[in-house]
Amino acid sequence: QVQLVESGGGLVQAGGSLRLSCAASGRTFSVLRMGWFRQAPGKEREFVAGISGSGGATYSADSVKGRFTISRDNAKNTVFLQMISLKPEDTAAYYCAATITSNWSPSSMNYWGKGTLVTVSS
Repeated sequence: QVQLVESGGGLVQAGGSLRLSCAASGRTFSVLRMGWFRQAPGKEREFVAGISGSGGATYSADSVKGRFTISRDNAKNTVFLQMISLKPEDTAAYYCAATITSNWSPSSMNYWGKGTLVTVSS
């Protein structure tokens, strides 16, 4: 089992920045591919960014490219999502997830955190 706990969400003005963190426990962290997903009210959960177990490869959705950066610290069992130039459309609950597969779809994630809310005001 893997437990994931997100933190760092909050209210920010458009153009601002936030850094989300996700602390993991329960399994060797470096074997897990880690991802960030988000879900806005009335919408499906969508992939935001992902990172390989070593941190050597990262992936991101087109909608956040150039603005969001995923990183990880395997010594601290933590994954981060640095978000800059935030837009109102980034408002959503953000979830940390872990997988041992090579697929980034929500259905392929093996473990989920409970989420942290990000609200971007215009």
